[in-house]
Amino acid sequence: MAASGSGGSRADNGYSSLPPRRRKGPGALATAYLVIYNVVMTAGWLVIAVGLVRAYLAKGSYHSLYYSIEKPLKFFQTGALLEILHCAFGIVPSSVVLTAFQVMSRVFLTWAVTHSVKELSLSYLCAAMPGCSLLLLSWKIFPLSFIHFSCIQAQVQTEDSVLLFVVAWTITEIIRYSFYTFSLLNHLPYLIKWARYTLFIVLYPMGVSGELLTIYAALPFVRQSGLYSISLPNKYNFSFDYYTFLILVMISYIPIFPQLYFHMLHQRRKVLSHTEEHKKSE
Repeated sequence: MAASGSGGSRADNGYSSLPPRRRKGPGALATAYLVIYNVVMTAGWLVIAVGLVRAYLAKGSYHSLYYSIEKPLKFFQTGALLEILHCAFGIVPSSVVLTAFQVMSRVFLTWAVTHSVKELSLSYLCAAMPGCSLLLLSWKIFPLSFIHFSCIQAQVQTEDSVLLFVVAWTITEIIRYSFYTFSLLNHLPYLIKWARYTLFIVLYPMGVSGELLTIYAALPFVRQSGLYSISLPNKYNFSFDYYTFLILVMISYIPIFPQLYFHMLHQRRKVLSHTEEHKKSE
């Protein structure tokens, strides 16, 4: 993400930023709006962070912590869609296409994967599985403990990989929106700048790993249930296989991740070395 001191400039899936562009900044009204937006988003992700910590302390376990922050996560991650409008209206000097791609990838994982892949009831599955109705009837009459149905259950929200990317996103966004806020106010602490250009070294691989593992965990359910898939014949003569689409999404990480990661390492050296030189000159 380009760190132009604005709330919507992206170029690295949310884990780092490019150096500020030397362009004319937004007007006073736009600046005031962007400051408010970034403060609200910073506060929102802080709420998520506090929610995760409180839930962990209450439960004494990191399993299924997603449910403790599900609503604010959906709200504030979806709120990032405004960043696309910031670029489209010109109040942030960033590419609309690139920003849309980065924001939508997060929103997609939040809603089309994590939210959508929930536990499926036996009755629903039996409607699509020949012979399953008889098995379900037998189990209701003779509820033997050795009859186990976990093979036809899927609930991505309980996967540890979800917590992996949620934690990475949370730390990243707190730093990112804080960075934008202080940049807009022309008072950027070195610590935040350093964190912005350093913590991605761990957070980016962590987030990407969580995203990939979550999509992978969703595949069996998607394949079995036909989630979001469209089969022929239909009046539009159009078919879509969501299972295949998710596999293609996973494959797309292979060429994108290394390029992005090494690019960010280059930007880190460039920005932080410039900062050190500036300090020495003073």
